Amino acid sequence: MLKLIEIDETLRKETLDYQSEFKSNDERIHGSAGLTEATSFEEWLSALKDNEKIETLRPGRVLATTYFAQRIEDGKIVGIIDIRHTLNEYMFQFGGHIGYSIRKSERRKGYAKEMLGLALQKCKDLKLDRVLITCDQDNLASARTIMSQGGVLENEVMNDGKMMQRYWIQC
Repeated sequence: MLKLIEIDETLRKETLDYQSEFKSNDERIHGSAGLTEATSFEEWLSALKDNEKIETLRPGRVLATTYFAQRIEDGKIVGIIDIRHTLNEYMFQFGGHIGYSIRKSERRKGYAKEMLGLALQKCKDLKLDRVLITCDQDNLASARTIMSQGGVLENEVMNDGKMMQRYWIQC
């Protein structure tokens, strides 16, 4: 079982371990609000906190809350999920309300489905009636995860030479 936890300075080591696993596999960390590119934990955490409040929201960003998915039995961070409270034009077309990833060593264990279910409850708490989630057309695992939570494919759009699928889920 998983729980979503807020990210703070006490999770520095866990964050860097998570980031390192993706880098060693040459993978992008979807749903991490820029952890892939972050040059330091402190810089990334500051950006996360800025995205949580309208007063500190950085240009081009939308209000968002990012959580780690932590396995209850041993405390291991298995995933990350970013919940965007609103959408700008780019996020409406390509990013959606929710972005997420599971570390490679923890994939194929049902964690993405569980994490997305927990995030949808957070979306209900934010009074969102429905949420948009996107994935690359060739990411069959993510498409299955989205559909397992009630996702309905609206359309497919091209973004940076890749075909993306846009799904809506009722909260």
